[in-house]
Amino acid sequence: MDTLLAGIALFALALLLGGMVFFAAVVAPRAFRALPPEMAGRFVRHLFPAYYLYLLGCSAAAAVALFPLAKPAAGIMAAVAGLGLWLRQVLMPRINAASDAAKAGRAEAEPVFHRLHRLSVIANLLQMAAAGAVLALFAAG
Repeated sequence: MDTLLAGIALFALALLLGGMVFFAAVVAPRAFRALPPEMAGRFVRHLFPAYYLYLLGCSAAAAVALFPLAKPAAGIMAAVAGLGLWLRQVLMPRINAASDAAKAGRAEAEPVFHRLHRLSVIANLLQMAAAGAVLALFAAG
């Protein structure tokens, strides 16, 4: 049973980290190079709810599989899942509202959008680092 759980955890961690890196390093930058800024923004905005569900599913699966094997690692992955849920349900709507307000000409919304967007980028980087650390530590030993 431990081998099965370890396999599930490693698979979920690899999917999580690979998906996050692919989205951040390929999908989003490519969209902004290939499309006009307004269209690229709408495209990426449309992808984020699914991205966060993917992140939530992979990190939760890793947390559940890791729980009997490595409780600290499971806790880290549960925190990654929780942060993903908060990003999707709380921060993303606020970012979208600030973006919409800025596009509607409300000058005070622009710095709010940039601050919230920066917060989401930092949170995603923390999630990637946590997933990478758990993957490296768990795979090594």
